[in-house]
Amino acid sequence: MNPVTRRQWMAVAAGGALASRSASAQRPYPGVNYRDYTKCLPDYLRDLSTRAYQKRNRDLASLTTSAKISARQHWVRETFWTLVGGAPERTPPNARVVGSLDRSGYRLEKIIYESRPNFHIPANLYIPAGVQPPFPGVLFQMGHSANGKAWEVYQRCCQGLARLGYLVLAFDPMGQGERIYYPDSSGVRTRLSSADDEHTMPGRQLLLTGGTTTQLQVWDAVRSLDYLAAHPLVDPKRLGGTGQSGGAMLTSMLACVDDRLAAIALASSNTENIALADFNPPGSTDDAEQDFVGSGPLGFDRFDLLYPIAPKPLLVLNSAKDFYGTYSPRYISNTWEEFQKLERIYAVLGHKNHLRMADTPLPHGLSYSLRLEIYNWFEQWLKPSGQKIDKEAPFKLEKDETLWASPTGNTARDFHGVTPFRLAQQRAASIKTPTQVSNLEASAGIERPAANLRASILSTVPSGDLQIQAMEVPSSPKIWVPAWAFVPAKRQTDKPAIILIEQGGRNGRWAEGELYQSLATAGLFVVAADVRGMGDLTPEFGRGNPGYMRAHQGEEDFAWASLILGKPLVGQRVTDILALVEAVSHHPAAEGRRIVLAASGSITVPALIAAALAKNIDNVYLAQGLVSYRNILEIENYTHPLSNFLPDILKHTDLPEIAASMAPRRVRIAGAVDAANRKLTVEAARRIYQTGNVECSAEVGWTVERLGAL
Repeated sequence: MNPVTRRQWMAVAAGGALASRSASAQRPYPGVNYRDYTKCLPDYLRDLSTRAYQKRNRDLASLTTSAKISARQHWVRETFWTLVGGAPERTPPNARVVGSLDRSGYRLEKIIYESRPNFHIPANLYIPAGVQPPFPGVLFQMGHSANGKAWEVYQRCCQGLARLGYLVLAFDPMGQGERIYYPDSSGVRTRLSSADDEHTMPGRQLLLTGGTTTQLQVWDAVRSLDYLAAHPLVDPKRLGGTGQSGGAMLTSMLACVDDRLAAIALASSNTENIALADFNPPGSTDDAEQDFVGSGPLGFDRFDLLYPIAPKPLLVLNSAKDFYGTYSPRYISNTWEEFQKLERIYAVLGHKNHLRMADTPLPHGLSYSLRLEIYNWFEQWLKPSGQKIDKEAPFKLEKDETLWASPTGNTARDFHGVTPFRLAQQRAASIKTPTQVSNLEASAGIERPAANLRASILSTVPSGDLQIQAMEVPSSPKIWVPAWAFVPAKRQTDKPAIILIEQGGRNGRWAEGELYQSLATAGLFVVAADVRGMGDLTPEFGRGNPGYMRAHQGEEDFAWASLILGKPLVGQRVTDILALVEAVSHHPAAEGRRIVLAASGSITVPALIAAALAKNIDNVYLAQGLVSYRNILEIENYTHPLSNFLPDILKHTDLPEIAASMAPRRVRIAGAVDAANRKLTVEAARRIYQTGNVECSAEVGWTVERLGAL
C-alpha cells in the first residue's frame, strides 16, 4: 500500500470509528449510572456563592444617591465589626521609645506599645531629617513576611517615604517579626509552616468563642494609627495608609473602620470576593483574618471594605501575574469588575478622579514601580505641592536585630506578654456554656430532610448469602450521598440497622470477609456511606494554576468557603447524615429494626449532632472522637480539623451537652481523643461526660463483636 492510499485508508477507518462511537452514544449506558459525586460539594457552594453575588449586586445597584451611599458605608462598617467580633475598648497603650538610630535623611525610633492590655506591638518610627514639621504621616502595614517590618522591600518603602518627608510608622503584625507566638528553639522563628499559620492557628480557636484574628489585627492597626495621629510631629489631617499583600488587606480593614486616613494606597491586596460570577470552588480562601465567616448571606464581601473610603483618594495596585502566580484564577477579573462598581460610587459622589487602578507585569511583591506609584499618590494627595517622583532615594538595608524594639526579638517572651492563644483561652473562660442545647440547627446551617425521603437503588448484586446495593440519597440541592447497603438473606428484626460513617470513607471495608459484610452476615442491615468532602464526595479540583489549586484543594479550604457562605461543613455533614437516617428508616430491609449510628474519627462530631436531632436513632457509637469543643481551646498545638468548627458554639452548647440531650438514648464513646488527637484515659472522658446516658470506654472496638452488639 503506497503512502497516499494508506493515509486515505486510515482517514476512512477513523471516520468510521467516530461514526460508530457517535451512534452508540445515542443509546443509554446499560450499566450502573453513577453520577460524578466529586462535583456535589463544589456545585452546592457555587449556588451559595451565586445567591450571595446576586444579593450584593442588587444592593449595590440601588446606590444612586449620596444619601444611599452614606447609608451603605455605615452598614458596611457596622457589619464588618459584627462579623469580626465587635470593636474593642481603647485601653492605655503604654507607649515608650526604647531606642533610636540616626541615618542619612531620617531618624528611626524603636517603639513598644500595647493594642490591648499586655498585647505588645513593636514598631519603627521613621522621622524625616532636614524637613520642618508637621509632617504628613503614613501607617505602613506589612505583608506576610516572616521577619515583618525588617523585610527588605518594606524597609525600602519606609525609608523612601521618610526621605520624601513623611513620618512613617511600621509595625509588626501578630505572628511576624518580633511577634512570633509559636516559636521554635531559636525563639525568633516560627515552628509552624509560615506566618500565615501564625494567624490561622489561633484564628480557628477564636472562631469557637465568637472572636477572630481579624479583630485582633485590625485593632492593632487602629491603635497604631492612634499613636501616629497623636505624634507631635505629624499633621493629623494628612494621614495616609499603605501596605502590600496582607498589609494592603489590613489597610483596607483599617480604612473601613477608621475615618482618619486621608489617602490610601493598596498594593496586591486580596481584593477577590468569595461571592462572584462563575465561582471556582473553594474560591479565594486565605488566612483566617481574611475570611469573613457568615458574610455571604448578608451580601458582604472583601471589596466592600473599600466603600467607606469613598470619596477619599484610593489607589489600587495589582500584580497582573497574581491571577495565576499567587491568588485565585478569578483574582484580576473579579477585582476589575468590583473596581468598576466602586468607580460608579465615586462618580455619584463627584470625585471619580480620586480613584485609580494600576498594575505591574511582575510577580507578587512591592516592586520598584509599585513603590513609585505609592510615593506619587501620597505626593499628590497629602502634600500641598507634591513633586513628581521618578526615582527612589538611596537605600541602606538594616539587619533584623538592628530594628528590634525588644531585647531578644520576641515581645511575648521579653515583656511577658499575652499571646493570641492566651487571648482565645481568656475568651473561652468568660463563656459559661448552657446545659440546655440552644440555637444548634441555625448556627450550624442544618437542613432537615424531607419526610418520607427514599434512597435510589442504582444496582443490586449478590455476595454469597447477602445482597449488596449501590444506593444514593438526595440530601441538599445538588448533593447526593452515596452508600453501600448490605442486606442479609434472612430478616432478623432483633438485629439493628446500622449506619456506618468512617473518616476514611465507605470503600475501605466493603469486601468479603471484611467489616461490613461480616456484620451483615451476623444479621444486621448495614449501610456504609460517605458524607460531603470525604470518600467519593471528595471535591474535584477547581480550574486554574495547578500550584494554587493544589494548595487550596484541602478539606480546610472547603471548610472556610462553607463558613464564609453561611453553611459550615459540619452542618452540611449533619444534613447528609439526617438524610441517610430518613432514607434508611424507609428501606424495606430496615422494617422492624432499631436504627443505630456509628462513626469514627473526626466524623463523630457531625454524627453526634445528627443523632441528637434524629429521634429515630436508637443509640450512637463514637470511636476515637473529639472529647469537646472547649478542649480545642485548651491545647496550643491542636490538630483537630476546621471542618468541625462552628462559630461561637461555646455560647450555645458543646459536645457533652449534646450527648446529654439524647437521654435516655445511649451514647457510647470509645477511645475519646483530645484536640491533638491524643487518646484520653477513661477517667478523663468520664469527668467530661457525667450524664447517665453516656458510656465511656478505653477500647475503640471498631469490630464485628463491638458494633454487632449495639
